[in-house]
Formats: sequence, C-alpha cells, structure tokens
Amino acid sequence: MSPRRKVEPGSKAVFGMPEPCPRRWVLPLVAGAAAVAILAATAVSALVLVKRETQRRDAVRDVAVLSFVRSFITQYTSPDPFHANDYANQVLAQGTGPFAKLYQDKMNEIVIQVAQAEPTKGNVQDLGIERWNSDGSADVVVAATTNTKMPDGKTIASGSRWVVTTIKEGEQWKISNLLQVI
Repeated sequence: MSPRRKVEPGSKAVFGMPEPCPRRWVLPLVAGAAAVAILAATAVSALVLVKRETQRRDAVRDVAVLSFVRSFITQYTSPDPFHANDYANQVLAQGTGPFAKLYQDKMNEIVIQVAQAEPTKGNVQDLGIERWNSDGSADVVVAATTNTKMPDGKTIASGSRWVVTTIKEGEQWKISNLLQVI
C-alpha cells in the first residue's frame, strides 16, 4: 500500500487526512451576530421613523399656520364698505388675546372708517414663518398689496408688510398680535 494511503488501525482518518475537529462555537457566534445586526437595524428604523413623523407633523403645522395667516391678511386688507359690520365681526372672530381686546375696544371707530373707505382688494404676495415661540405661537412675516378703486375709476396700489403672531386655540388658529412694519 502507498504511504499516502496508509491508515492506522482504529483511526478515522480518510485518505491520510485527519478528521476535522467539531466546531460547536461557530453556530452560536453567527446567531449572536445576526441577532445584534437585527436589533441594530430595528433601532435605526425606529429612530428614522420617529424623525420622519416629527418632520411631517412640523410641515403640516407650518402649512396650516401659513394658510390661516394668508387667508386672514387677505380678508383684513380687503375691507368692504358696504358690509362694514360683517367685516369687523369676521376679523374679531379670528382674534384672541391682545389683538382681540384692542380690536374690540376700537370696533366702533373701525366700522366707521371701513364704511367711509373705498372698496379695497388685498392680496398676499409672500409670507413665511419667522420663528416658533415657546408658547406654541408662531410669528409670521407677510408682504401684501392692496388695490383701491377710486370713484373716478383709477386704481391705487400700495404695499404693506406685517408681523402676525398666531396661536392655536383648541383646533383653530387665531391672531394674537398684528403689527404693521415699515
């Protein structure tokens, strides 16, 4: 018999190669590594989901605030002298805090001024959130134009800028401060 094929009696070696030792530690090591990888992937997925939901919630809140302020300023800069009381009541209904108190105190003067004015159409050119305050309110900067049609047929256009502070009361946004800036 060839020396390469020599097998010792009682040996389990085949073709002169010794039998490999059993590796009982490999399977638990692979399973442990797979478990750690699964846990890490789950944790990362949860963090990404939470961050995404937070960003989505903030974006929805921003859109709601900007939409409300756009609507309010358009209405506010479009007084209708033929419906002065309705105009003043609608503005007051959308106010809260210092703005509502000041508007309520000067309501009669405002109604008289609106009734004596010419029909005006307001339009928001651009707006953006300046900052979110710690109380949940937002300061919004607004650029608006107004077109006033005079009795002689001419139209006068003018621009204005506003800083509007809005806060959510219940399920509705309301104006708590309105400041025209130069």
